[in-house]
Amino acid sequence: MSYLTLDEYQRKWIFTHQSMPVPDADLEAIKPMTQLRASQLWQENISVQSPDADRFSSSDWPMKESNWKETVSWMSEWESDEADLPEEVLAFIDWQDDVTVYFCYEKYNVIETKWSIFKKHWKNFLFYDDGPVLIGRRRKEALWFDSKGNVKLGHRS
Repeated sequence: MSYLTLDEYQRKWIFTHQSMPVPDADLEAIKPMTQLRASQLWQENISVQSPDADRFSSSDWPMKESNWKETVSWMSEWESDEADLPEEVLAFIDWQDDVTVYFCYEKYNVIETKWSIFKKHWKNFLFYDDGPVLIGRRRKEALWFDSKGNVKLGHRS
């Protein structure tokens, strides 16, 4: 099995928190991966040797400045009553709603969902903002969030 149930997921509360609960229908589309599956996806798409963003090496694609076009702030939108991702992010990521995305917190903690679900509930995902990377299946565009409230917009190499 490649997924945990949401009840088994140690960070389930970020999707059920009373201040921003995700509706049950959308919860079904949020699929935390098992540690084994998350590790495989991380090693194939993010880094072979580094377990998290704090330990990326210079050979990991996220550390190559040439892969990043722009850095924008996400914090003001996160703190606002508006639900949308920052305008620059939505302009940069021009994916259909049904594109499968992977929100990669670290090597053993990856969530699979659809772009539509991530867009709608991105604030929940960013309760933990310690360097997660969002990638899409068979897509080159990537987002790299940091705890200072910024997101890098770029392309995987």
